[in-house]
Amino acid sequence: MLKVKSRTGESVQQMIRRFKKLCEKEGLIRDIKRNSYYEKPSEVNRRRMRKAQRTAQQASRYPS
Repeated sequence: MLKVKSRTGESVQQMIRRFKKLCEKEGLIRDIKRNSYYEKPSEVNRRRMRKAQRTAQQASRYPS
């Protein structure tokens, strides 16, 4: 769970902005959007396979 404590002299708008940035950094918004509708297991597997292929392809382009 994300918590944002107010800093000295910080307005509510600034706290909300920090909270939104934390949510985006943690990927909460992306997860909520992805879980807002049902996705078939085959679609989940297909998406994961495509992501794995992309990362493998990028790794082969730039060997460290």
